[in-house]
Amino acid sequence: MRARLTSTHFVGRSAELAELERALSEAVAAQPTLVLLGGQSGVGKTRLISELAQRAGERALLLRGEAVEHGGGELPYAPLIGALRPLVRERDPVLQALSAGSLRQLAAILPGLEQSGPPDDQHDGSGQLRLFEALLELLDVLGERGPVALILEDLHWADRSTRMFVAFLARSLRQERLALIVTYRTDELHRRHALTPLLAELERLERTRRVELAPFDRDELTEALTDILGEEPSPRLVERLYARSEGNPLYSEELLAAGLDGRGAPPQSLRDAFMLRIERLPQDAQRAARAIAAGRALDESTIAEVTGIEHETLHEALREAVAEHVLLAGSDDRFCFRHALLREAVYDDLLPGERGELHLALAAVLESRAASADGDSAELAATIAGHYLSAGDQPAALRATVDAVRAARASHAYGDAADMAERALELWPRVAGAGEMLPLDHVELLSLAADAHVIAGDRARADVLLQSALEKVDPAGEPSRYASLLRRLARIQWALNRGTEALETAQRALAMLPRDEVSAERASLLGWLARVRFLRGHFREALEEGEQALSAAGAARDLRVEGEVLNTLGMTRIVLGQLDAGVADLRRAIELNRALEDVDHFAYSYANLADMLNIVGRSREALQTALEGLEGTPSRFSLHHDWLKLTASELAFELGDWKTARAHLAPRPAHPVGRSLIARLLREGELALGVGDEETACRNLEEAEPLVESSTEPQWIGALGALLAELRRRQFDLPAARAVVEHALDRMELCTDDVMRIARVAAAGARVEADIAQRARDLRDRAAERDALARVRLHMQRLDAAAQAGGPVEAAWRVSGAAEFARARGRDDPKLWLVAAARWDAIERPYQAAVSRWRAAEAYAERGDRAPAAEMAAQAHLTAEQLGSRWLGGEVTALAERARLQLVAGDGERLRGDSAPAAAGDPFGLTPRERQVLALIAEGATNRQIGSALFMAEKTASVHVSRILTKLGVSSRTQAAAVAHRMHLDRVA
Repeated sequence: MRARLTSTHFVGRSAELAELERALSEAVAAQPTLVLLGGQSGVGKTRLISELAQRAGERALLLRGEAVEHGGGELPYAPLIGALRPLVRERDPVLQALSAGSLRQLAAILPGLEQSGPPDDQHDGSGQLRLFEALLELLDVLGERGPVALILEDLHWADRSTRMFVAFLARSLRQERLALIVTYRTDELHRRHALTPLLAELERLERTRRVELAPFDRDELTEALTDILGEEPSPRLVERLYARSEGNPLYSEELLAAGLDGRGAPPQSLRDAFMLRIERLPQDAQRAARAIAAGRALDESTIAEVTGIEHETLHEALREAVAEHVLLAGSDDRFCFRHALLREAVYDDLLPGERGELHLALAAVLESRAASADGDSAELAATIAGHYLSAGDQPAALRATVDAVRAARASHAYGDAADMAERALELWPRVAGAGEMLPLDHVELLSLAADAHVIAGDRARADVLLQSALEKVDPAGEPSRYASLLRRLARIQWALNRGTEALETAQRALAMLPRDEVSAERASLLGWLARVRFLRGHFREALEEGEQALSAAGAARDLRVEGEVLNTLGMTRIVLGQLDAGVADLRRAIELNRALEDVDHFAYSYANLADMLNIVGRSREALQTALEGLEGTPSRFSLHHDWLKLTASELAFELGDWKTARAHLAPRPAHPVGRSLIARLLREGELALGVGDEETACRNLEEAEPLVESSTEPQWIGALGALLAELRRRQFDLPAARAVVEHALDRMELCTDDVMRIARVAAAGARVEADIAQRARDLRDRAAERDALARVRLHMQRLDAAAQAGGPVEAAWRVSGAAEFARARGRDDPKLWLVAAARWDAIERPYQAAVSRWRAAEAYAERGDRAPAAEMAAQAHLTAEQLGSRWLGGEVTALAERARLQLVAGDGERLRGDSAPAAAGDPFGLTPRERQVLALIAEGATNRQIGSALFMAEKTASVHVSRILTKLGVSSRTQAAAVAHRMHLDRVA
């Protein structure tokens, strides 16, 4: 049974096709969508995609590529290259709209792409990110012309770098006119398959749709058979085919093509059905098919060289295989199998010797062409290495694999470079004289593998590889080489949170280099040491080493290192009081990175300048700087853009523009990681705490806690310590609040000169100790009061030292601490609070100023000075309204309730009157019975115990408790007890 093999009529799949078309429609509306299309082998995923392409017509640009199974390892970016290659081949004018930097990045994976300037030879953690950003820019620019569908098929075979790009793209999509559709075989997946965790991650995204393609039912199979046969099949034929194929469209078609319409001995598997049809081809066609099975997709000249078939004979053989629907002729003049399953069946049928000979012949043919290839092709290099490996030629496989590692690295396919480097390391001991036949030695290969693992994210493996490399180098004979390995190892140890060990390793490396040596190695090492010193708060050491690094970078004429060092020096000078010089250094770093088109350091230089200006109290200038950086950083560089938005959010919060602060936190990236995740959690936690959403604050801060615990940076330790202490204080868990403060200070004081962060945490500690001391006096616990006073004195010593070494921010924290100290001693002084408010006003921090005025109102009220108390309370309440701080507004209102203050809201509404005089000794108007209940509340009695003691029902006791809380203006029994102790209302007359 020959002629047509597949149905010309699209059968079923209406719901699934509708999902794909809906994704395209959303792309038109700038609502990017991700579709995960899964199904068993042969179930019709490719047919469905082809139908989508036909129906999309001119509505959308379809970029379609597929991953391929590769016995010697995955091919870097194979599906992306396949999807984008037509743009290069057709010289699509949209490519000319890309920036020069993006063109250079894309040229690494798309040979033949016209570009200006040298290729990007920087291999650091941002190399792959720069490539991904360039791909995102390309898709964005294409989207300006019309909606785009990027279709990546057979993702179960995709290489690690492609999987990383899919994850990046899915997280980065905002308003692009793009539909990303990926297909995969569900029967290939298992728990440990590399694609399984990625699918789980992608499914959690809001924009993701998962479509699972099921086999045909009987009606759909009947419809397909009718179209293929040209007449309606008999019910018996449908039933027989359905029983054998279980509705799998490809299996049903192959049964028909093999002449097995359900009768006779059934094939044991789908592969057997394939082979029955292959065996009916002429011998030359079978030989060509076997070559293509080993090569996956080959042009006619390659097939001729590998098989030795004469060209005319080969023409006929290929024509026969295409007519029998075994092979397809692609648009790139290469022949491939109609379905991957068919290729797998032919490949598995090869004898071991036959298979090895084919791979060896293919490797030789492709290698002879590699020298004339247009640019370095990671795909070609990996293919050659895979053929040699499959052929069992280990020396050639080692040589070709090392070439493939370098090509993958040049394409920023670092995950694939790491995998192939590991394969080369496995081959090394099996090949005699490996070092003589390769352009690198064993140490260089170990180092190359370690670098690839670092960039790919596996620092633990890189640590092991570098330790192994160090064992093979004589430090006395090759000090520079040994120092270079130590420098790399130090960075890895720092990233693995082994800070002390990292510094020791870096210092060992520096000691091995002559002090007068002019080299990029020494400059880079000094620059890194300076940055680490800064991050740990050792500012004076950072300044000394930074100046040495800057001199070394200038001598070595390494502009990239110079830009990094200027960034560090600028921050260091600012925190040490050299404001103008520090700002000038950071501005130079910004301009240098702009000229180098180094978006990474450009964005971070802006963020660091804004952060430093904020630290010295110039918050408004800091916000303008962050916004300037945002404007200069293209939004497609999402990670850098998000970091600057986080910085802007923090600054807007400090300046009291909480609406802008919240706006810069949206939309939240799907899966922020590392320092970005810590920063975001702290930002969202602080905003929630300011508003009064303690549940959200608790969720964010507790999620940040283990991440900060693994960090040694005071910027995170201090922020978390201050925020978490305030949260625990508001939750009335004062012991936990104290513990948080002590832990944060212990971690920072051992390693930092960062007085601003110490001041912030010490001020939070003073507030907590004031609450504890006040509570102790309420309970007449003299020992606890003395302990709290001793602790707050220590906090004041820290604040005094910070104010002396710091600037206006530290001075403001010091004055706030002094006011808390007076409150702790039971001598709450409104004048101290007003000084603190003025200090905060001077540096435009309205939130802290309002808190100080609330405390001033409280202190005035305790002294009986009702007029200034009402004035301060009204000012604090107005600011709370303007900020949107519900908790602060609630505290001020509760104070007005307790003290019978006349408080007017921002809209003129009277919140609390002063019409009725308070009873002597009781400003709350409690009845004698309520005084009895309050006394029992102060002793910690439950409603049942209150009812039993006062001979009333438990329900009646509950009603009394609710009324008392309302009259006192508090929200909990604990607060009521504290007020009762402080106002001596726990004594029943």
